[in-house]
Amino acid sequence: MPKKPYESDTTTFIKSLFKKNPELREKQLKARSIWWDREQDLTERSDLEKSNVTKKPYEYY
Repeated sequence: MPKKPYESDTTTFIKSLFKKNPELREKQLKARSIWWDREQDLTERSDLEKSNVTKKPYEYY
């Protein structure tokens, strides 16, 4: 008898949630595109990298 692969409670919950609400996947992708899937502003990125303060090797002196 083959063993069933382990599946955590969290994974089981998420799978059942997506089965009950198929439109949830679409909402998830839309929300992701708002925050993550967008063009990078290279000048802003460059400015942020220039503004970094160098860290001391040991901070407790």
